[in-house]
Amino acid sequence: MMVNIGLLGCGRIGQVHARSIASLRSARLVAVADAFPDPAEALAAQSGAEVRSADAILSAADIDAVIIGTPTDTHYDLIHNAARNGKAIFCEKPVDMSADRIRDCMKAVSEAGVAFLTAFNRRFDPNFANVQRRIAGGEIGDVEIVTILSRDPSPPPVSYIKSSGGIFRDMMIHDLDMARFLLGEEPVQVYAVGSALVDLEIGKAGDVDTAAVTLTTASGKICQISNSRRATYGYDQRLEVHGSKGMLRAANMLENTVEMAGPNGFRAAPAKHFFLERYEAAYLAEMRHFVECLEAGRAPSPSIEDGLRAQLLADAATLSYSSGKPVTV
Repeated sequence: MMVNIGLLGCGRIGQVHARSIASLRSARLVAVADAFPDPAEALAAQSGAEVRSADAILSAADIDAVIIGTPTDTHYDLIHNAARNGKAIFCEKPVDMSADRIRDCMKAVSEAGVAFLTAFNRRFDPNFANVQRRIAGGEIGDVEIVTILSRDPSPPPVSYIKSSGGIFRDMMIHDLDMARFLLGEEPVQVYAVGSALVDLEIGKAGDVDTAAVTLTTASGKICQISNSRRATYGYDQRLEVHGSKGMLRAANMLENTVEMAGPNGFRAAPAKHFFLERYEAAYLAEMRHFVECLEAGRAPSPSIEDGLRAQLLADAATLSYSSGKPVTV
């Protein structure tokens, strides 16, 4: 079976997904669309796809699935349109900034009976996925505490911050999904703290650039998440899971594996500097999973419900930070 795909959004993430599709034998990028003609035409020339309007892609008989890589405020209408037209949906996070609007999308997807994947790509990182499989296999016994560290090399422009929904909904939502992925239980309480330490303009825009969250499940399992918009040594992405029989840890991906030893100790390469190179393998594995699920008639994962649950945790963290109190989910 050949899965014919239409791509909505030809920016940075759309280009990544186009490259992933080109690497898969059983998928073909048929058409692309963007609000601006130049990126659409450039990506079409690179990929061999046609340039069409979003509406034409969503209603096309020769397209089986759509990738939604457009700004978040467009997702709601595109999801409903895709569902009405019977298209399988691959949607970038967040599904929407509003939990109620995500529930509306869930209803549309369920009633249409179409496949839906929320693109939490970090679940497909080979190292993080390895940790989760080994937890599920009982290698470290019962999970007791999960620690997730996620730090960007530098903050985005303040103009982006103003429309991002805040650090908990924009940046930490990936880590909140990863917490659910590794804990094996739903968090029932969220406590968040945050500060603007990297760029005071971010604080003036109503957001923070340094944040920590503690999640607790009904059985008492704990997850600690640490975020920063600045890491002088590269893109910092690490996690550790401690259990009753041992511990699993996933370290940073470095620019190379060469290590220098001398009188002053050992020196390694810096961490990879950009999320696209750090998660290159994850983006490909994510797209492969989506296509293979469509071929086999299986439901992709993470689902749209996973998108909702992560959003609810992000909302709870935002409320906890603003109130200074733990929030029950």
